[in-house]
Amino acid sequence: MAHIVIMGAGTGGMPAAYELREKLDQSHSITVINALDYFQFVPSNPWVAVGWRERDAITFQIRPYLEKKGINFIAQPVASLQPEQNSLTLADGNSIGYDYLIITTGPKLAFDEVPGAGPINGFTHSICSIDHAESAFSAYKKFLDEPGPAIIGAMPSASCFGPAYEFAFIFNTDLKRRKLRSKVPITYVTSEPYIGHLGLGGVGDSKSMLESEFRNNDIKWICNAKTTKVEDGKMFISEMDDMGNLKKEHELPFKYSMMLPSFRGVDPVAAVDGLCNPRGFVLIDDHQRSKKFKNIFSAGVCVAIPPVEVTPVPTGAPKTGYMIETMITAIVHNIAAELAGKPATAKGSWNAICLADMGDTGAAFVALPQIPPRNVNWFKKGKWVHLAKVAFEKYFMHKMKAGTSEPIYEKYVLKLLGIERLDKH
Repeated sequence: MAHIVIMGAGTGGMPAAYELREKLDQSHSITVINALDYFQFVPSNPWVAVGWRERDAITFQIRPYLEKKGINFIAQPVASLQPEQNSLTLADGNSIGYDYLIITTGPKLAFDEVPGAGPINGFTHSICSIDHAESAFSAYKKFLDEPGPAIIGAMPSASCFGPAYEFAFIFNTDLKRRKLRSKVPITYVTSEPYIGHLGLGGVGDSKSMLESEFRNNDIKWICNAKTTKVEDGKMFISEMDDMGNLKKEHELPFKYSMMLPSFRGVDPVAAVDGLCNPRGFVLIDDHQRSKKFKNIFSAGVCVAIPPVEVTPVPTGAPKTGYMIETMITAIVHNIAAELAGKPATAKGSWNAICLADMGDTGAAFVALPQIPPRNVNWFKKGKWVHLAKVAFEKYFMHKMKAGTSEPIYEKYVLKLLGIERLDKH
């Protein structure tokens, strides 16, 4: 009977394991391999970075929850893949064979693409992992004693802009609550061609709405920003015009900075010839299957999706939660179909839905499909989004501990937004 291995135990890998276990009988074995022994709910990291959440609220040990469902767990990094032999090698040198491999590793954070960037051996902070968010909070507490200019935003080739906007507004709100906002000039620096682009070519009225929010909160911005290097207390930025030509050079001082990096594929996956594009993202067909290796599937941030459009400074397309959820469901259905001797026909969604917190309010956007022209294209703001994101965090953490396979976006978020089903659009 089949052995299915899942690389990665994040917001894609954990649901994949639960859905497979529910879909397949016990004659098929499932093994999850993750570099860390704990699950982390990454969307809550902006809150961690200002002290609104603690690690214990958004992390838990993986093993007991998976093993309770009859799913094997290995807490080790993967050193290399050998697709021709249907095996992978762990960091300790042991090999694991598989009949099917599902890659849900998330990205490698490419801080090295900008000298001086990143929380390790660099001068900018990150909210891409719980460790980074905790480090950002430690630095933030020191910053509060001697406040000054702050820079928040996203580096060239970044693709996940939502958390940068979230953190800018959360940072702003927290400073107001501490009555320190007047001492902190904030500049939002982004590779996007305009505020509200989001890597999606804009969604509904996102440009004017987010520009208005920045103005109302005294947040300056620089778009088409190619951050070239970072020094202690200073960021160097080449601002490009709409044709990609140099418009202005900036040297911005800062006492605190959180800049999202660009992403690449993780090393053992990127190293496999024919599996990935040049940046190490897995090349997949319409059914989430590798174009070269037919028993390898992939979902989430680690898959290759082309940019929505060419921009003066490179930007990537985000992979939002709903999209990842549908990718996982498609993979599970396709593997189950193949094991039953049927063709793989299920497809993931290229629809984008996001709930973004803004401190004491929030914004929701829906892009159906993600790449224009769209059937549905709207962006709305309200305190209800802030409350909804808080509730969503609790709901998702409960699902991961309970081991249920219910489609959380379809059951919760779509109803909240008044959308019956996305596949009708």
